Amino acid sequence: MGAFRQYGYEGATLSRLSAATGLERASLYHHFPNGKEQMARVVLEFVKLGLKQSILAPLESSGDAEQRIRSMSMLVSDFYCGGQQGCLLAMFTSGALGDIFQSQIKDLFTIWIDALAAVAVETGLPAELSRRRAEDALIQIQGALVLTRGTQDQMPFKRVISRLPQIMLEQQAA
Repeated sequence: MGAFRQYGYEGATLSRLSAATGLERASLYHHFPNGKEQMARVVLEFVKLGLKQSILAPLESSGDAEQRIRSMSMLVSDFYCGGQQGCLLAMFTSGALGDIFQSQIKDLFTIWIDALAAVAVETGLPAELSRRRAEDALIQIQGALVLTRGTQDQMPFKRVISRLPQIMLEQQAA
């Protein structure tokens, strides 16, 4: 996953994938006969499983909505190393080949948006507003990741992470 996260799909050459995994090229092709595209699809499935089992787990639990979103936010911060790590999904959408993973990426974002929106709906916010806020929350997370990496300043990411419960649950219409 690290090579794809660092270099994107096009930049994750077989040499880099080999170095990252410790496997020779022949072993990579043995395990992934369809090559780099198959490796990338497996990585995206792994990310989807991780998203569901860890990052979204607090959202799907019971209890105070603000605390559940705060817990998810801390897991997001951990996953992105406080904003130092770029978003793997963004790396897969860049370049000419981004379309080949479009379905998987859309599915991942949809799962995340739906889980966030469901928590907001539980607090009495209308479904449409809840979904819009969930989308806005992901826009802010992704934008903060880009800004943080570009400026090498983690504060924008940390600020967004700390404000996610407020972004999602503010009772006035946005």
